[in-house]
Order: sequence, then structure tokens, then C-alpha cells
Amino acid sequence: MTDSVFVSAGVEGLVDEAVVRHLILEVGGRPHAVYGRNGKEHLRRQVQGYNHAARRQPWVVLVDLNAEAECAPPLVEDWVPDPAPHLCFRVAVREVEAWLLADAERMARFLSVPPARVPREPESLADPKRSLVDLARASRRRDIREDMVPRPASGRPIGPAYTSRLIEFARDPEAGWRPGVAAPPGRTAWTAV
Repeated sequence: MTDSVFVSAGVEGLVDEAVVRHLILEVGGRPHAVYGRNGKEHLRRQVQGYNHAARRQPWVVLVDLNAEAECAPPLVEDWVPDPAPHLCFRVAVREVEAWLLADAERMARFLSVPPARVPREPESLADPKRSLVDLARASRRRDIREDMVPRPASGRPIGPAYTSRLIEFARDPEAGWRPGVAAPPGRTAWTAV
């Protein structure tokens, strides 16, 4: 691992950071500094600086597609029309939660729900985050329900420990997310959009 390349990253939030760090390790790199974590608009304002830095060293930028575009290529063209040689700009369709849901076997085990309940085509979901919360609501484990499902009348879309639970899932090398299993056939998270 001493010959591994350091890779910096820009992300929207903490779950995205855990996913990017896992992906960098998965391809044999070494995660370096991760910037952003202050939402999509902040990431949008910083992306040209990251692109500039990627002229000299490897960078990954991960952003959610959400509902703002029908598909990833127009978003990529809008955000980074002239990508630097060492920039890996990736778009999670619709949200990074879809990537986590794509490892259906491990997600079912993590949430303690029947595997058949996990959506088989998470990238087709309109709101993967809500789908994940709904799965957690059906969990046989009380701690998962209390952590990931919002409290009644809270007005929040997620539970109080939703983020930390997904970070736990993304980071766990033994029982957590497997990017190779989650990637659609013939594709990895690193292939072109």
C-alpha cells in the first residue's frame, strides 16, 4: 500500500465522503483530504478549484443527480465542461443512497429486513433516501428504526442517526457495502458516465 497514489476528493456530505473513501481504497488508492461536505451548492462553487488541482494530482468529485436533470451527462457538462486529466467526476443517480442500496444483500442484512424488500433497481427510484428510510421503518431491529426513521412530528426527512448509520455501512469492510457488487453489470463507479 506504500506505493498507492493519494487521491483528494470533493463531496456534498458526510455519507458521500464515506462512499468516496471506500471507492478510493477499493481501486488501490489512498484517500487524502476530502473537501466540501456542505451541500451541493457549496460543492458547485468549489468544483472549478478542484478541477484546477486535478491538473497535477488525482481528484474525485461526487455529486448527486437528484431531480435537477434527467441524466448525468448534461450535469457533468454544465459543472465541468473541460475536465482536467486527473479529475474523476462522478454523478450518483439520483442520490448516493442508490449506490448503497445496490448492494441489496448486505443492505438487507444491515437493516434487518427481508432481501426481497430492497429495490432491485435503485437508480430508477425517484427518492432513494426516502426508500432507505422506509426500509429502516420496516426493520426488525428497534435501534435501526430509532436511528434512521424520523421522529413523529419532527418535520425531518431522516432520523437522528441516519447519517452515522450509513457511514457505518459504507465503511464496514466485513459486512458493509461492496462497490463491486453494487455496480451495474459492465460498469464500476469509476467508469465514464
